[in-house]
Amino acid sequence: MFVLLLILIMVLFGFGFLNPIWWVAAAVLVYGATSYGRDRGGGRSGSGSSDLGDYRDYQGRRNRQERWDRRYSRQNRARWRREDRRDREHRR
Repeated sequence: MFVLLLILIMVLFGFGFLNPIWWVAAAVLVYGATSYGRDRGGGRSGSGSSDLGDYRDYQGRRNRQERWDRRYSRQNRARWRREDRRDREHRR
């Protein structure tokens, strides 16, 4: 993917000698690619390390998973208890 993006940027830069609007298109593409990489945690953060962004992503995923587990484990536990009571009643 990166190679194709690089080739596209070079082609647009070459077309820029025919019409300068292609240089603008190449610059927009470069800017978009670099800002997209930073938004995903792939670029360098303000402290000079991308580990902080990776850790924040990990923390967010972990917190969402904990909330999901807390929310649905209570509901499932209550449902399982009801089902167990029904099963015991049917056995008698």
